[in-house]
Amino acid sequence: MLVGHIAVGLAGKRIAPRVSLGALVLAALLPDLLWCFFLLTGIERVQLKAGRGAVNYLTASDIAFSHSLLMGAVWGLLLAAAYLLTVRNLQGACILFAAVLSHWLLDFVSHRPDMPLAPGVHKYYGLSLWNSVPATIVVEGGIWLLAIVVYLRATEPRSRAALYVFWGAAALLTLAWWSNITGPPPASVRAMAMSSLIFFACIVAWAYWMNRLRSTAGRCD
Repeated sequence: MLVGHIAVGLAGKRIAPRVSLGALVLAALLPDLLWCFFLLTGIERVQLKAGRGAVNYLTASDIAFSHSLLMGAVWGLLLAAAYLLTVRNLQGACILFAAVLSHWLLDFVSHRPDMPLAPGVHKYYGLSLWNSVPATIVVEGGIWLLAIVVYLRATEPRSRAALYVFWGAAALLTLAWWSNITGPPPASVRAMAMSSLIFFACIVAWAYWMNRLRSTAGRCD
């Protein structure tokens, strides 16, 4: 998923208004950010082939350190602990932990059976939602739209610029999601990892920016 993960961050703002949207989106995307880093360093491996849509051109043969359920819990605990030590907000730390774990659950729904439970455990799971573009549009697109509504109702713009920044990014993210489920493969694994790392980092930066442009009832940590 792509916008499905970002949706977790947006919806999380309604549950934990004191937590920065940037931190929530970072948590929801953390396994993907780690995946890019692990691909670039050779710790994890994927293969590319001809086809349209990531479900057809991407084979994830070794992603257990970034995307397994066990390591998701580890990364989530580390992020939650760092947040708790820095901000002293237990509720926020728990929400961040849950956001990291949600990544495995959403990928389990969307991926073919390539989602591992833990490094070294050679059993893989997935419900293959991405095999059907119409079903993906309905399910993931529905999650995305619902999260946008929840976030907009939980916050209010501080200026007109907030509207342009939010809706402009929402449109670009929707186009990127469409390309991900229907577009051609990237030129190489390294090019994919590097461009994805930059892209995900920009999404997190946008979320931190949005947190300054839209206000909530609670103080943002």
